[in-house]
This record gives sequence, C-alpha cells and structure tokens, in this order.
Amino acid sequence: MNEECVFEDLEAKQTVFLEVENLVPESVIISSSTSCLMPSNVFSRVQNRTRCIISHPVNPPYYVRLVELVPHPETLPAVMDVAYSLMTDVGQAPVRLKKEIDGFALNRVQYAIIAESWRLVQDGVISVKDIDLVMSEGLGMRYAFIGPIETMHLNAPEGMEDYLQRYSEGMKRVLATFGPVPDFSGEPAARIIKEICELIPSEQEHLTARRERRDQLLMGLAKLKK
Repeated sequence: MNEECVFEDLEAKQTVFLEVENLVPESVIISSSTSCLMPSNVFSRVQNRTRCIISHPVNPPYYVRLVELVPHPETLPAVMDVAYSLMTDVGQAPVRLKKEIDGFALNRVQYAIIAESWRLVQDGVISVKDIDLVMSEGLGMRYAFIGPIETMHLNAPEGMEDYLQRYSEGMKRVLATFGPVPDFSGEPAARIIKEICELIPSEQEHLTARRERRDQLLMGLAKLKK
C-alpha cells in the first residue's frame, strides 16, 4: 500500500499520483491522507482508479487510532478489505465509508459541533470556556467510549425505539431553531478569538504547552481504552 502525505493541495496531490501510478505495481493500493478532498478529484488523473482510496488519519495520529477509509466511485471492494485489514494489523481503528462525501464522516460531525458551539457563543448564550466544558466534561466523557447512536440506544430504558418515542419530537423542535452556517469572521470572530486567547494565549510557548498537555491526556486515555 502506497500512502501519500503531501500538503493539502489538490493540484499537488494529482501530480504526485500521476507519477506514482507509473512507479508501483498494479497490485499496490494507492492511498491519500487528505482530510477533505474528494477521492474522485484527488485521483482524477490516475488511469486505474479501482485501487485508489483515501486513508484519513486523525490528528494527532500517534494517539488517536481512527482512520477513515473512503473509496473512489470505482474502487474495488477487495481494495477496501485489504486496507481495512492492514490498518487493523498496525493497531489503528479503521472505519469504512460506503461512498465518498464532502468532508467524509469525522469532519462532517466535527463541523456540526463547531458550528453550533460557535453560534451559542456568538449569540451570547454561553462563554467559550463553558461551551468547551460542555464537551470535555459532558458529551466527551461518554463519547470517548461510545458513539452518538449507542448513546441514544442506552439512554432510554428499552433502547432506540423507546428513545425515539420519547425524544424525537424534542430533537426536531430544537434542531429547527439552529441558525445558518456561521461565516467565522467579523466582530463575532474577533470576540471569540479574544475570549479563547484570554484562556490560552496564542504565543507559541502557550500553544506548545497546551498541545503537550493534550497529547499526554490522549496517551493516558488511549492506554485506558486498551
């Protein structure tokens, strides 16, 4: 399996794969680590696209095991099977997307969380510090071990069907109040930048210290999950 990890530029990746295809045997899987570029675009210049996939790791990949496997529309199922087995064998936790979609799965979920968190702060509902606590001391506590679908299934006495009967109307009501996609600029962005920088200054020494703290915590969590 050949994994490309150049910077996130479509033209650069297309050029790399145009050359790589002529250098590796037909039996070698060709993969990109892109986090958001569609496989149909990344591999558009490759002749044999049946062996092409996206293998998207999560930052920082040395502590976070998830890898998203995203097929090109022409990718053979056997290619996905081999990539899945390889990632499992090296200790990663692969997930398979059944078809390509912009942002894949992880970033689509992440962006949904970011958008609503941003709106809540922007609209004066909650502070930056407290919205981060909503995740780190609330949702994140259970999401470290179970996902949102299992959470629903376990949060009603008789499982998912019971959960939907109890909460679906409330979910639909609340979801209908969500605002438009934020533009992440202007005065709201300036306020949020100021607020987070008061908590964690943007100088490199402070950011480096917080990243080191993050990595140490992730290392401990990874050991616990094992």
